[in-house]
Amino acid sequence: MKTDPKFKIDDTACRAFQRTAELAGRKWNAAIMMGLALGMVRFTELREHVDGISDRLLTARLRELEQAQLVARTVIPTTPVQVRYALTPAGEELMRVLSPLVGWAHRWDTGVANHATEPADSV
Repeated sequence: MKTDPKFKIDDTACRAFQRTAELAGRKWNAAIMMGLALGMVRFTELREHVDGISDRLLTARLRELEQAQLVARTVIPTTPVQVRYALTPAGEELMRVLSPLVGWAHRWDTGVANHATEPADSV
């Protein structure tokens, strides 16, 4: 496989890739980012998109993604105060990179580990 000539594969690049893969692959993070790909949302709307996550864990993951500069938190001074979350430009770019993986999952994930031998929609 050819690599893009503008990217040099070295120890620094490998470490950066590893950090990014671990962050995006951490349980719930990709689902949160997919929910945010729909646009700016409130916490409760996001929780509805990420089925099964607790409020405490969603808060922790959002903070982690904010710290990584993939998610932005906006406080709207209304009564009561509203907080909305959205992907940053870096988060949007990461979602564009992950989009083919989402497509692959739609085609091949049968819901059973190690049994994805044909596209799920042809079953």
